[in-house]
Amino acid sequence: MSAPRQSASAVKPKKALGQHFLKDESVARRIASTLDSQKGLPVLEVGPGMGVLTKYLLADGHDVKVVEIDGESIDYLRYHFPELAGRILEADFLKLDLAALYPDGQKFCVIGNYPYNISSQIFFHILNYKDSCVVCSGMLQREVAERLAAPEGTKARGILSVLLQAWYDVDYLFTVDENVFNPPPKVKSGVIIMRRNSVTSLGCDERLFKTVVKTSFGQRRKTLRNSVKSLLPPGAPMPDSPLLAMRPEQLSVAQFVELTNLIGAARSC
Repeated sequence: MSAPRQSASAVKPKKALGQHFLKDESVARRIASTLDSQKGLPVLEVGPGMGVLTKYLLADGHDVKVVEIDGESIDYLRYHFPELAGRILEADFLKLDLAALYPDGQKFCVIGNYPYNISSQIFFHILNYKDSCVVCSGMLQREVAERLAAPEGTKARGILSVLLQAWYDVDYLFTVDENVFNPPPKVKSGVIIMRRNSVTSLGCDERLFKTVVKTSFGQRRKTLRNSVKSLLPPGAPMPDSPLLAMRPEQLSVAQFVELTNLIGAARSC
């Protein structure tokens, strides 16, 4: 006879879902504490698994909803966390309309031990709700965590670094070893926190800004003069700027805004 689903042994980590269940209670406590200054704001936890992080969020008095796609984990949570009744969302976070979940511009926080295989997509999705998601924290693969927080001039800097840092202050908090998970991942993990900054407008065409950033890092070994020329119409003169002699990882958010405006002006000539 198989174990009932309310048993921890019945919740099997699934490779297809990128699941690595955190076992270390002290790490879970530290991650939950990243939201200590956000008491009063609703919290959405992504991928709670068996609730190792959830229990600390509830104990701290947070108004918690959880979104989980794994049926075994959902059964376990329903049995062990009756206080979550009506607050367990059986859904794919990447398809979840957060504006419907938190309507009328309600502010909220996101936290999680994020599945490694979709962590980048998770943060792209959060960007769609940047005016409402005021804090996002949690754990992901260390390499990705370092990339999100990477400042200009570092090799780790990439598309998400710039797009997130345009709207959030991103801090890398601490590293987590492999042996505190079941099953242990092949890489170390990193914990970050993103806090919404005061920017309300970038001062450029935001859609073009995204295109410029993605195009630039799509050919990151080239100087910007070579990588962004595809964004100009045939025969359009290349803008005259020292930025074009640089590579994308060297630019700050403000410099990418400046580059976007230069390209926008050249496209309208």
